[in-house]
Amino acid sequence: MKIGLISDIHGNIFALNAVLEAIKKQDVTYTICLGDLVGYGCNPNEVIERLRNEKIPCIKGNYDASVVDKDYTFIRENEVNSFSLPWAIKNVTDENIKFLKELPNTITLEFNNKKIQFVHGSPRRINEYLTEDYEKIDEVINEFNYDVLVCAHTHIPYVKIINSKIIINDGSVGKPKNGTPNATYLIIDITDDNLTPEIHSVSYDYKEIMNTMKNLNFPEKLIKSYELGKE
Repeated sequence: MKIGLISDIHGNIFALNAVLEAIKKQDVTYTICLGDLVGYGCNPNEVIERLRNEKIPCIKGNYDASVVDKDYTFIRENEVNSFSLPWAIKNVTDENIKFLKELPNTITLEFNNKKIQFVHGSPRRINEYLTEDYEKIDEVINEFNYDVLVCAHTHIPYVKIINSKIIINDGSVGKPKNGTPNATYLIIDITDDNLTPEIHSVSYDYKEIMNTMKNLNFPEKLIKSYELGKE
């Protein structure tokens, strides 16, 4: 069985469409979204509606929660967010705000005696950055009561084993920060004896979102980040 994992779409419908098409070609049983459907990008409603139409289970990301709260509750107050957060609050529909508000913070599944927990930031906080070299990552894993932790939020994919527990980050569909504009996602291949994570990268026409954002007078720094694959 294969599970597809996506996250950090951030209103980028062009990247999401490309990733979902790629996943459909890989015999995936079902797909889960690990949050941050909105923020930064210019098509938050289209992203939410595509995920709802595809019946993809989602958990809540820190940007989703901040848009629901209409405040910098779980995001940094900086130059980009000073534009992006108010724009999202204004443009995400009331129906989709309700959808985001009702999303769970975690999903936990068990396959072949392996317990897997899916979170956005960490099991402790929705906005904790579990980077591969995070100084508290051992502490987080030692407190973790399952076999596999799948997280998002950092926009940088990796797979790491700590004390026989597996931690996986699926990267970012809509706003990668690994130096490339390509969308990233994860497939976990589960067999009777093994759990194999595979990080995938998909190219798409990122100029489409850049041009759309330019026409909507988004900040140049934010627009350029889609080409550079940086924050």
